[in-house]
Amino acid sequence: MPASLGHNGGPPFEDGDDPAGWRLWCWRRAHRRAWRAPPREVALRRLARAEVLGMTYRDYALEILERGRHP
Repeated sequence: MPASLGHNGGPPFEDGDDPAGWRLWCWRRAHRRAWRAPPREVALRRLARAEVLGMTYRDYALEILERGRHP
């Protein structure tokens, strides 16, 4: 059945449909965007701060992503 007028072609939200493929695609895209390399200055600042706190760069970046603020 074709989409009705005004439908954006997004994933179906009915109970019988499995949107797991859509959620997986969205998660992978968000994950790629979150871990994309930041500008050089930002990466160096994060690395310096992580070393002061005794963390790895990856752990420090993960804290920023999880909390939405700097530890």
